[in-house]
Amino acid sequence: EVQLVESGGGLVQTGGSLGLSCSLSGVTFDEYAVGWFRQVPGKEREGLGCIKSPDSHRYIKDSWKDRFTITSDDAKKTIYLQMNNLKPEDTADYFCAKSWWRRPCLPLDDQYEYWGQGTQVTDDS
Repeated sequence: EVQLVESGGGLVQTGGSLGLSCSLSGVTFDEYAVGWFRQVPGKEREGLGCIKSPDSHRYIKDSWKDRFTITSDDAKKTIYLQMNNLKPEDTADYFCAKSWWRRPCLPLDDQYEYWGQGTQVTDDS
């Protein structure tokens, strides 16, 4: 069974940095994308970016390209979201998700088959 577990959320000051992790297990086929999404309560979930296995092609939406970075450690089956210069509007629940097999790296909900439970990031300013 495929599972994704996010970690690393917490309180952060405006202008601070935070790194989130997404640990995968149960993945059999090595051609998929992992996306990062976030959702503010009462608002629609939005895609931030993604990274593709096995070629590590990555994409981050322009809105966050200068502050967020997505990387992966294939040996650990872990994908990271590094967030810098955090702002109050970054307060949200952050989710990672694994795409359907052989789907491209696109931060669109319908490309993803499995989702983690999320980790909360709160601006504490």
